[in-house]
Amino acid sequence: MFNDIGPLELVTLVVLAVLVFGPDKLPKMIQDVTRTIRKIREFSESAKQDIRNELGPEFKDFEFEDLNPKTFIRKQLDNDELGLKEIRNGFDLKKEMAEVTDAVHSRESESPSSPSSPSSSAGGTVDMTKKPEKPGPEEHPPFDADAT
Repeated sequence: MFNDIGPLELVTLVVLAVLVFGPDKLPKMIQDVTRTIRKIREFSESAKQDIRNELGPEFKDFEFEDLNPKTFIRKQLDNDELGLKEIRNGFDLKKEMAEVTDAVHSRESESPSSPSSPSSSAGGTVDMTKKPEKPGPEEHPPFDADAT
């Protein structure tokens, strides 16, 4: 919980506590704080045990730490039943990318040489360079009453 507190910071906290609470009240305050922390832990464990009992025997291996998304995913990926290691080992990203690149380059070489002709797009390919037609002077763009 306090893994990142150094010795100098700890001494500073002790000196500050002595100054704020005084040397005569400090032991009583430490006892009260430790008692409160202990009660909170007992309450937490009791609540966890009640939840486990209510879930039933099929959730006997349930751990609340698994609710952390990182822990849950790590546990599921380490599970060997899914066969993810075989999938990971069988997938070659460089090979797949090379196949995709080859497929894209062969499509480009098969495309018609004059993309401006309207009859060439009838073969099932879409002309991406075509600009939308502008409406004439007497034509008005569509009006949407809800948009205004």
